[in-house]
Amino acid sequence: MLTCKQISKRYGSLEVLKGVDLEITKGEIVSLVGSSGAGKSTLLHILGTLDEADGGQVWLNNVQVGNLKGDALAKFRNKHIGFVFQFHHLLPEFTALENVCIPGWLANKKKKEVEARAVELLKMLGLSERLHNKPSELSGGEQQRVAVARALINNPDIIMADEPTGNLDSTHARELHQLFFDLRKQFNQTFLIVTHNEELAAQCDRTVHMKDGRIISSTN
Repeated sequence: MLTCKQISKRYGSLEVLKGVDLEITKGEIVSLVGSSGAGKSTLLHILGTLDEADGGQVWLNNVQVGNLKGDALAKFRNKHIGFVFQFHHLLPEFTALENVCIPGWLANKKKKEVEARAVELLKMLGLSERLHNKPSELSGGEQQRVAVARALINNPDIIMADEPTGNLDSTHARELHQLFFDLRKQFNQTFLIVTHNEELAAQCDRTVHMKDGRIISSTN
């Protein structure tokens, strides 16, 4: 479903990625691990079309994303890829429900349909009593679940998560881990997760190890 070949990236004189190949199949949960500076987040951002590679190619559902530019790329990203980051990036002036709806509204979907889907997701994630609360009124774990609902609103092909538990305590981290697996079971959702959390990495279907801008191993 997601394939990249010979991805390279350089920032000035620093070579961050050195010819990375990776394949992820539908419904797979893959963790990407390695020390700081190994290139994990850079690779995630390139696969998620948030950054451009200097060399190599990325395909998602047989679409070569490097051929998309501007609005076409933004629409493709919004439709096919969901994101969850360490810092949830919720908009503080909007409620939980509104934050979840935003990607659906950007996709020009019908307002009532988007809201109904958002309510469904938030209820499924245990936030039925928090629909109209703003981020400042939510716990860290609740904010991260709102971010997961936002990532799911457009039924993306893959969710890319960059240190999603890095800002959570151990209890909320385990809850988020379980949520990812529940979503895979319910929706056959695909995940690529950059993490330093060994417990989460061990639970994934596959762990991809990076070092010095290269993939050095992939273990089941």
